[in-house]
Amino acid sequence: MSSSPVYVLLGATGGIGSEVARQLADEGAQLVLGARTQSDVEALADETGGDAFPLDATSFEEVQSIVDHTTETYDRFDGIANFVGSILLKPAHLTSLDEYREQIELNLDTAFHTVKAAGRPLMKKGGSIVLMTSAVARTGLKNHEAIAAAKGGVTGLMRAAAASYANRGVRVNCVAPGLVESRMSKQILSSDAGRKQSEQMHPLGRVGQPEDVAPAVTWLLDPETDWVTGQVIGVDGGLGTVRTG
Repeated sequence: MSSSPVYVLLGATGGIGSEVARQLADEGAQLVLGARTQSDVEALADETGGDAFPLDATSFEEVQSIVDHTTETYDRFDGIANFVGSILLKPAHLTSLDEYREQIELNLDTAFHTVKAAGRPLMKKGGSIVLMTSAVARTGLKNHEAIAAAKGGVTGLMRAAAASYANRGVRVNCVAPGLVESRMSKQILSSDAGRKQSEQMHPLGRVGQPEDVAPAVTWLLDPETDWVTGQVIGVDGGLGTVRTG
């Protein structure tokens, strides 16, 4: 049995996920890293001393497999965080049904898979589930209908799961970032006009960095954060709640 906490990270090779992996590794945690691209997840595992597990989190069976692998290999399981997601900026009338379904699949379905797979083993000794929602689920922003619907669903899922598992010591929370510099946001930020507009949307005047968001995730995973559940922690430059004009 591992003497260090053991965490599963899904979508581990994205901007926020990889920064969380580095911070947890620096704190001595054992990591099981899941992501689609084998070469990327193996590189992150080499960097962090983690266990690489290529998978597609839109498949519940594959999410279940990484959880089973973790409990069988390390004989302990302290928490899981899901960073799988996407961004789509279109009004509803220009969003195809395939695009809409993809947003639901990548954002909401993977979150449900995370809770479903992790709930039973975490009930044995307690632990933490962290899901990623978004500032766009807290405030109405134009051209965000599909992604707002998906992330709003994640928030509702989190609160229901927090209630379901509270008496077994399982904490379920969300982190809600604003726009963060990453591969996912590269297209939005690729032009000077797009970057300027994105910066102006955030009351603190800049786009986020993975290093801004990762500490909130590691804090929620920490066993010492044992009196926090059912919460949405906004790390969004004020986007979700503040207006300056």
